[in-house]
Amino acid sequence: MPSVEPILRAENLHRYLGQGENRTHVLRGLNLALTPGRLYAVSGPSGCGKSTLLFLLGLLDRQDTGDIWINGELMSTASDAARTAARSRLLGFIFQFHFLLPEFSALENVLLPMRKLGRLDAGAMQARATQLLADVGLGDKGHRLAHQLSGGEQQRVAIARALANDPVLLLADEPTGNLDVENSHHIFNLLSDLAHKHGHTVLAVTHNPELAARTDHILRMKDGAFIS
Repeated sequence: MPSVEPILRAENLHRYLGQGENRTHVLRGLNLALTPGRLYAVSGPSGCGKSTLLFLLGLLDRQDTGDIWINGELMSTASDAARTAARSRLLGFIFQFHFLLPEFSALENVLLPMRKLGRLDAGAMQARATQLLADVGLGDKGHRLAHQLSGGEQQRVAIARALANDPVLLLADEPTGNLDVENSHHIFNLLSDLAHKHGHTVLAVTHNPELAARTDHILRMKDGAFIS
């Protein structure tokens, strides 16, 4: 079978934080390649660099040295404007705190990224947002304001919003960290389906070893480096 090109590739990533005596080597020469249709977990103790790595891969921060390619595009040296555009086109973000706009409905929250990108007309955006909410089991709750939804429902809206612009890569930072066991498993199953049934590449940071063990590949971190 032909080899599958990675959606994301990173080489020799280093990141330092702080100045002078407080300067800390947070990431120490990380290399990784993420392929389509797979669910990855980043696991490790607090302070090992997991969130710093996610911010670099999500183009929310810049590495000190090293390179990052997303969908074949070299992003590590791209301009801030190009990186912002790439985030909108190529990436979807899911956080521990869903960051929905509470005064907006579930449907309006999902529409926001599409309106910002401006790739679809109004009717197509409405249809896509409605379908995405149905896909995460909230087809009958699109009209509800975000603050009227349960924690698990709000996180499902956040997943639908992350999918709004059909990203090639989903980055999730502790997406089940604020949820009970039942909702944690439901959210995890949604992420698994997005990878295995719909072909997305999903990278999730998690402290939950049970959930990490159910992914296709675990990237274990310690002191800013991957360990075997």
